[in-house]
Amino acid sequence: MVNIKRYFIEKNMSVVKVDEYLAKQFYRAGYAGVDVYRTPLGTRVVIRAERPAFIIGRRGQTIKTLSNVFENYFGLENPQITVMPVENPDLNARVVAFRLAVSLERGFHFRKLAFAALRRIMAAGAAGAEIIISGKITSERARYEKFRAGKIYKTGEQATYIVDKAVAHALLKPGIYGVKVIIVKPERTKDSIIIKSPEEIGINKESTAKEKEQKEEMGEQISTQAQESSSQQVLQPQEESTEEEGEGETQ
Repeated sequence: MVNIKRYFIEKNMSVVKVDEYLAKQFYRAGYAGVDVYRTPLGTRVVIRAERPAFIIGRRGQTIKTLSNVFENYFGLENPQITVMPVENPDLNARVVAFRLAVSLERGFHFRKLAFAALRRIMAAGAAGAEIIISGKITSERARYEKFRAGKIYKTGEQATYIVDKAVAHALLKPGIYGVKVIIVKPERTKDSIIIKSPEEIGINKESTAKEKEQKEEMGEQISTQAQESSSQQVLQPQEESTEEEGEGETQ
């Protein structure tokens, strides 16, 4: 009998191994992630990257080597590889982190890179972003600096589906630099409240004004009728009492 827990753990472990291998090999191509699907014909591997041509290679040579690696070392049966571009790379934390790591290795200043990345992330429509760069950035002693913009959710339910995190490393002469990127995607959170205008709901202001006037007229008519009925009820007992007095005098 197949152990269900062990089956799913081994399956997810193979996906993690493939993901780590691709991240290590193609971080300069803006690697974003991988999805592995089981099909009747074999295993379908979908790779997402900022520059797909770098992964495909000349005449698809890199794809052929990747399929051999997946089949021989990772145990994937008949792998069919598909490379897709990232829809919005500035909202993908992994792409931004690898981009910063490559730029640091080329010798650019970390503050300039961090502020430029923050501007691009916020211009792409993100609700917030945070970049942490650590290492021997200014002196021989290791330290870190944080760069923030917008709202950042680190706890709560919205942090599980609206926040994207990634870590990258850059090797320089002073040592290894660490880059951590947190991006809050432009999605609705649990605590957000939106007040819609009458036009968005489909209510016409003229019709609402007419309805208000009609309601006011109906209210005035009802109040006048209530006053008239109360005055008539007050007059009727007075007339009955005067009639009784007249009968007593005649007797």
